[in-house]
This record gives sequence, C-alpha cells and structure tokens, in this order.
Amino acid sequence: MPFAQLDQRRQSLLFDLTTAAAIGLAATSIVMLGPGIVIHGWLMAVALVWRRRWPVAVFGVVAGLAAGQLLLPGDMYTLVPHDIAVLVAMYSVVKYADRPVHAVGAGAVCLIGSALAPLKLPDGGWYLALVIALSVVVVWLLGWSMRTRRLYVDSLEDRAATAERERDHLARIAVAEERARIARELHDMVAHSLSVMIVHADGATLALDRAPDRAREALRTVSDTGRGALVEMRHLVTVLKSTDGAEDARTSVTTTLDRARAAGLSVRADVSGDPAALPAGVELAAFRIVQESVTNALKHAGPGASAALRLAYSPVGVEIDFRDDGEGGPVNAGGHGLIGMRERVALYGGTITAGPDPAGGWRVTASIPVEAR
Repeated sequence: MPFAQLDQRRQSLLFDLTTAAAIGLAATSIVMLGPGIVIHGWLMAVALVWRRRWPVAVFGVVAGLAAGQLLLPGDMYTLVPHDIAVLVAMYSVVKYADRPVHAVGAGAVCLIGSALAPLKLPDGGWYLALVIALSVVVVWLLGWSMRTRRLYVDSLEDRAATAERERDHLARIAVAEERARIARELHDMVAHSLSVMIVHADGATLALDRAPDRAREALRTVSDTGRGALVEMRHLVTVLKSTDGAEDARTSVTTTLDRARAAGLSVRADVSGDPAALPAGVELAAFRIVQESVTNALKHAGPGASAALRLAYSPVGVEIDFRDDGEGGPVNAGGHGLIGMRERVALYGGTITAGPDPAGGWRVTASIPVEAR
C-alpha cells in the first residue's frame, strides 16, 4: 500500500519505526568498538518508537543512556552516531509534551550535556561542543515551531467541531419550531370547525325524528363548516407548497435551476412525470430536497462545477437523484440542511442518502413513496 494512502496514525508509526531502525543500524556500524556500544545504541533507538505517546518518559530513557557515556573512562569516551537519538527525543518532548515546562527542561538538559561533553573529549572538544549546542538550539526551536502549529490546528479543529454541533443544534431547533408552527396553524384552523361539526351532528341525530327541519339545518351547518375547513386546509398547503406560495412544483424546480445556472452552476435536468398526481406534501418535500441540493452545490462544488438532476414523478411516489462533480461538501448549511431533508422524507416513509460520490463530487438520492403516507 502506498505511504500516502495510510492513515495518519499508521504513517507516524511507520516513520518512527524507520527512524529507530536507521539509528540502530548506525549503532551497528561501529561494532568494532564492542558489542556493548551496539546494544547501547539499539536501546536508545527502540525507545524512540514511543516518542509521540510518552515523549517525556522516552526522553528520560534516551538521555539517561546518553549520560551513561559520560561515566566511561576518558580514554574510552567518544561521541557515537546514535547519540543523535537524544536530539530526536528532545524534539519529541518540545512538540508533543502537554506542559511547556517539559520542553524547557528537555532543552536545558541537552545544553548541559553539550557543555559537559568537552570535559571528556581531547583537545578540540570545545569546538565540537559548540556545534552540539547550536544543534540543540536549532532542533529545539524547530520543535517549538511545530508545537505552536499543532496547537493552532487543534484549536481550529475544536472550534470547527463546536460550530458543527451548534449548527446541528440550531437546525434541530428550527425543525422543531417549524413543526410546532404548522401544528398550531392546523389546530387553529381545524379544531374549531371540527368542534362545530360534532356539536351540530350530535344535535341533528337527536332532532332527526322530532324536528326534521332543525336536523336538516344542523346538517347543512355541518356541510358548510366542513367545506370551509377544507378550503382553509387547501390554502395552508398552497402557502407551504412553494417559496412564494404561488408557484407549482414543476415551476419551482425550474426556477431554482434557472437561478443556479445564473449563479454559474451548469445544471442538466431530466424531469419526468406529473407532480399534480402527488399529494401536496410529497410534492413539497421533493422540491425542498432539490432546492437544498442545488444550494449545497452552489456553496461547496467550487468554480466551473456542473451538476445533473433526475426527478421522476409517478402515481406511486417521486425519485430524486442529484449529483455534482465539484469538490463536494456537507449539506449542513442554509436552512435545515440534511436534518431537515431527512425529516421531510421520514414523514412519508421514504429514504434519503447524501455523501461523496465514488465517481467524484457529491450526490443526493431520495425516494418518497405515496402509499406509505
């Protein structure tokens, strides 16, 4: 598997294993100094495998092993290739340790070590010590820079996650408020009419034998009240049916697509069937899904993107397939987003999916049956 296709955790582990192996092989290359120095080098190298998870502990092990070299007699002391493990361990502390004091402490330990090394080296050791000290400073600053960048990225991710949760929360509130509003409108419109109809129907039943004229009058009231409630119900559905309450579903879809094209999104549309054969609620749900999908494509697909819509009306339901070839993005902004779309589809027992298209871009598919209503 190519390195680029591995997840971040596996990439980091593979990199650390490679680093440890390289330092271990460097220690093996000086086997002529004795097997002890090779074992010493491999211990320092293997410890680096855990440098990201336990940076302070790993630095303690590596620095302790390196300090052990200072205890050797002067004629046996020498700098070895695997001493670079100390710089790697220090870098890990500076970048990954939770507390900044650990980073400062690791740098101080390394600087002290670079100052003590000349005491064990022959003439010219001070020059080498200066090089080591400069290396410590450069590596420490690099680690601190990467630490700052990591903390900044983490803060951005936390803020993005918080914003995402807030958007979802606000979307759920918006859906609940919309449901409550429609429920109040339906209740205010129908409850009184139904109460009147029930009272007059009961009265007509009681007066049917003794006062036929009054019974007929009561039944006429029931009929008139029912017709009035039906007219009001149709009016409410018409208001909810489109953005401005005047367009039918096909015109609404056409208008939405025309606006998208005017905004720069190339859209191909394949619309078949007659939406008039569908219940108004199903028709409205289908239009809202198309509207939200187009809005999402305009926001996230990127410049030069194109989209395709297949919208099939039939007496048994409606099928929607919308896809774009752009960068893609979550349907979570503008209105209720994906939460609202799922809510509308669920009301009629339908299904909806939204996500990256294997062929590229973003795809939304939905099926809303009539019989499940």
